[in-house]
Amino acid sequence: MARVRYWPPRSRTLRALFTTQSLIWIHRKQTSLSDRVSLQMQNRRLIVSTLAGCAMLLASFGLQGAAAQERKATVWPSPDWQTASPEDEGMDSEALAGLVAYGRTLSFDSLLIARHGRLVLDAYYAPYSANVPHAVNSTTKSIVATLIAMLHADGVLDSLDHRVLDYFPDRDFAFVDDNKKAITVQNLLNMTSGLAWDEGLAVSRRSLTELRRSRDWVRFILDRPMANQPGEIFYYNSGNSHLLSALITRLTGRTAEDFARNRLFGPLGITDYLWPVDPVGQSYGGWGLSLKPRDMAKIGYLYLRHGRWGEQQLLPPQWIETVSHASVNTNLPGDRDLRYANQFWALPDKHVFMTVGYQCQVIMVLPDLDVVAVTTGRDSCPLGKLADAISGAVRSDTALPAWPEAAASLVGAIREISTSELPATPGAPEKR
Repeated sequence: MARVRYWPPRSRTLRALFTTQSLIWIHRKQTSLSDRVSLQMQNRRLIVSTLAGCAMLLASFGLQGAAAQERKATVWPSPDWQTASPEDEGMDSEALAGLVAYGRTLSFDSLLIARHGRLVLDAYYAPYSANVPHAVNSTTKSIVATLIAMLHADGVLDSLDHRVLDYFPDRDFAFVDDNKKAITVQNLLNMTSGLAWDEGLAVSRRSLTELRRSRDWVRFILDRPMANQPGEIFYYNSGNSHLLSALITRLTGRTAEDFARNRLFGPLGITDYLWPVDPVGQSYGGWGLSLKPRDMAKIGYLYLRHGRWGEQQLLPPQWIETVSHASVNTNLPGDRDLRYANQFWALPDKHVFMTVGYQCQVIMVLPDLDVVAVTTGRDSCPLGKLADAISGAVRSDTALPAWPEAAASLVGAIREISTSELPATPGAPEKR
């Protein structure tokens, strides 16, 4: 008859129990019946002692796990970003080299990628450099909306469904009807105010031209007649965003820029920026802000970390949830997958949300991959293809083996774009 060999389990906990049961079995085989009673008591004490040891062993495993988690603790780019090789953060240097080259065809000024809280790509296209604030154009809208979220979390703004005209009781606007009275803060955030406006994403932007000629931008915007009922249809309107900036001033007595300096830029360590004001001194709400690309990435990282920055919860997680699962249909023929919410854009099928400014001023957040990407540029860019190229460079959730040849390729690609200048003005503001 074949002999069966028994191997102790690999787990130390199970191995200890296996050993205990073996000792008990040996005792039973070698001991007479008269001693069984006393041995039972010894066996019980042995089992209790072994189980106690197992408990201590499991506790030590828990402590080791906690220590491992501590080592993987969230990295905060404060005061500035830490850097790592792409492979250290599970990304492919060769793929990123290709992405850098692709950025040149799109007239990029900068391209940054952070993964797991560390910069793995920090590229600047000549003549642009890291230390000059870049016009972020309509990404300004997302910054203003972020300040609105803070006021709502503070209770200063009691509800996103509060009617906008209630904040201007001293103003007498034209074409006031039930529809205009029904416009809410949420309608402004979602670009569904229904105000008659000539902008959209088309070449003709007559309303913006007339707005800039006006001496009272809030009056110009709220004097427009209604084209649709509030909440009925998405229409891209920078006037909505400027009204949000005006609301910040009404609620706080401070400009959006002043409020941001204290509540948003201050905690994130953003100090070098430009933010113009309208003829009455209110911060531009729809465009105009200039930021360094590394500071743009900090805004994205705040959203990636669900509104938390270090020990501070700067934004309510529900706000981030709404933005990351944007559901307002933009009805854009060329980008049918794009959705909108709270002055942010999203590609739900790609699990991506982002700020988008004219000529590819983008802060892109890829939560599933723990990635933030930033682009600044001088021309339009295909957002879906850009998201695919970034996600395609991710190979693993953990570190990859070093790849010297790919690393050299990436260094060469960055050197090429940083020393070979394109004949264009970097960071040109929106032509509106």
